[in-house]
Amino acid sequence: MRLSAEARTLQDRLGYQFRRPELLARALTHPSIATETRPSNQRLEFLGDRVLNLVIAEALFLLDRLADEGQLAPRYNVLVRKETCADVARQIDLGAALKLGRSEMMSGGRRKNALLGDAMEAVIAAIYLDGGFEAAKPVVLRLWGGRIETAEELARDPKTALQEWAQARGMPPPDYIETARQGPDHAPVFTICARLRDGAEACATAGSKRQAEQAAARTLLARLESQA
Repeated sequence: MRLSAEARTLQDRLGYQFRRPELLARALTHPSIATETRPSNQRLEFLGDRVLNLVIAEALFLLDRLADEGQLAPRYNVLVRKETCADVARQIDLGAALKLGRSEMMSGGRRKNALLGDAMEAVIAAIYLDGGFEAAKPVVLRLWGGRIETAEELARDPKTALQEWAQARGMPPPDYIETARQGPDHAPVFTICARLRDGAEACATAGSKRQAEQAAARTLLARLESQA
């Protein structure tokens, strides 16, 4: 089977060449364009989620041999959640290789967190089926990279951490101000600024208000801690 130019380029970014390219083609096929002879990536998504979970759980288990379950669980959760999978998908421009129906393309499907996260899991499953766990594991570890080492920090809820930072200095909780909204109603993009009483602020843009608030809080907190 001959892959599209985008899918062949994706292989290079994955660092993995498929012996059975039809597996990658299926992993990139969204339900909106699937047919009886061209199945979607949904079954692969189911399998890929489990492969990802095992790789990440093992990596965290081996990285910190003193951590108990209560410490490992939030680190694990932040690494396997849909938003993180979508971030990794954007990192390798997976969206450019997706095969979508017209309605999904028109609605900005290549940028949607849920769609990208599902496709990332499907690609992991495709690698697993093509080369086994020993092929999938290094790809996941490489793509997730530094996120694994910094999982403890990532697991901290940034809005809660920023509020605690402010309260420890006698300030009220930060305000979250929506400064812009773009895109169609079915796929809006929000820009939100986290602002403290002393005027310190940071802004972020995301596909949901919650994600934008979290990102803005994370950016502002990192800036404040670097200045401390």
